[in-house]
Amino acid sequence: MFGGRKKNNRRNNNNEYESEGSSGREEIIEEIDMNDIKLDTLRSRLPTPDMKRRTIDQNNFSEDIGSVYSRGQTGSIGDVIDDTPKLKRGLKARHLTMISLGGTIGTGLFLASGSSVATAGPGGALIAYALIGIMVFFMMECLGEMATFLPISGSFNNYAGRFIDPAIGFALGWNYWYNWAVTVAVELTAGSMVMAFWAPWVPSYVWSIVFLVIILSLNLFSVKGYGEAEYWFALIKVLTVIIFIFLGILVDTAVLGGHYYGTETFNTGGVRGLGVLSTFLTAGFSFQGTELIGVAAGESENPRKNVPKAIKQVFWRIVLFYILSILIIGLIVPFNDPNLLKSNVSDISISPFTLVFIKAGITPAAHIMNAVILTTVLSAGNSGLYASSRTLLDLAIEGKAPKLFKKITKNGIPIYCLLLTAAIGMLAFLTSLFGNGVVYEWLMNISGVAGFIAWLGIAASHYRFRRAYVLQGYDVNDLPFKARLFPLGPIFAFLVCSFVLVGQGYDAWSAKPVIASDIIACYIGIPVFVAIYLAYKIVKRSKVIPLIEVDLISGREEFE
Repeated sequence: MFGGRKKNNRRNNNNEYESEGSSGREEIIEEIDMNDIKLDTLRSRLPTPDMKRRTIDQNNFSEDIGSVYSRGQTGSIGDVIDDTPKLKRGLKARHLTMISLGGTIGTGLFLASGSSVATAGPGGALIAYALIGIMVFFMMECLGEMATFLPISGSFNNYAGRFIDPAIGFALGWNYWYNWAVTVAVELTAGSMVMAFWAPWVPSYVWSIVFLVIILSLNLFSVKGYGEAEYWFALIKVLTVIIFIFLGILVDTAVLGGHYYGTETFNTGGVRGLGVLSTFLTAGFSFQGTELIGVAAGESENPRKNVPKAIKQVFWRIVLFYILSILIIGLIVPFNDPNLLKSNVSDISISPFTLVFIKAGITPAAHIMNAVILTTVLSAGNSGLYASSRTLLDLAIEGKAPKLFKKITKNGIPIYCLLLTAAIGMLAFLTSLFGNGVVYEWLMNISGVAGFIAWLGIAASHYRFRRAYVLQGYDVNDLPFKARLFPLGPIFAFLVCSFVLVGQGYDAWSAKPVIASDIIACYIGIPVFVAIYLAYKIVKRSKVIPLIEVDLISGREEFE
């Protein structure tokens, strides 16, 4: 890289030139060959040498260099040494595991599991959650392969934009950002309802503002603040589930409570026919949030090691917790208990978890579960603010959002992305306080399907990624993490997610009488996504990227 040349003459004490040989010393001046810098920089963008890829002749590097630096590089020293603030890789393996685990264990398990057992019967609920669990397994395998090969923040839209079509990436990015921004509003509302259990005289908006300040503070200072908070929030939820399962076994076997349930209650409920379909949809919504690990991969200390480890642990723990919890509920609480259908965040006293704790003789069960639900709400809001801010940052970096949102503080925080998301979340919350709440309900309905659309994007992106990877001459065995059962995995996940999207209006269609507005509310998120996609497609005239031209290099420099 550095070409040295000798300085042939220098002045002596008499201000006369003398040759170098006269002093026996040599002075070397180093010249920087910028072509060599470009060559080495480009080499750092290429895969490891052991990957089977076409041989690139050094004399023909000029064309490839042009394609790389067309993304904004100039070939100057500033391109080699970049001192601009970046996201910090401050999340440890334990943070990643708990982020994904905490994003899934929430009100879907603590509250909605009761209505699932009532609707489908204990057997039907187990079938529905098991099938969705298998789909989530394949989806996480897809995500794991891409996130370890290309660990970047806000990964979903970036993968889709690089592996499929920039328009798909644009639509997925804004769809996912909106989803979590509205989730922040939902959790602010839920938080105020939880606090009403203890302090009904305090206005709901007061608690919502307090909770917004808390989760904003956790995200403002460093990614470690978010990760550490999420670790402890998730730990509380995990311990609650473990204690619930342990006490449930004791209650079922008459060690506590004095009544032996065995399998009699479970067998009475059995499988409730078409109720399984409705529960299938509920289970899908309950598992949303698992994909957060893909967003957090870009700020993991060692994504090649930590992401696969977290994905493997999280799936089995989630399935274990959900399946065992629903089994315990089905063994102890009759499926026709009216309290199961009534359980919601506004009445924790009839949560299925609370009912089992009471049977175990724990008198203050309602207060305990209210506290757990409160941590669940804070956890979901914390994750929502984090995920949406990183997604918006990635959109800005790709030129799909205003440049303003590329601003990152020296602590690695996308400050304007965070503030905008918090503001949108608060505005969405305010819609629940005025009028009859119709606007707020529609906002939630649009957000409701966004998670499934993101899963569709993950499955489709992985299918295209693996095909491009092989077509461009890479060896699949060189992948840091290899998804199992390809192409069955992404195809199965894609089909199941499609089924859930189509079938989510089952309750609205089967209602008597059928109300058109309810059906529209169920599916409104799909045309919104399509509209965003078409708008970008028409304005930018983007096309599906040929597999041979898919970019598998940019963004991997620091891992090579």
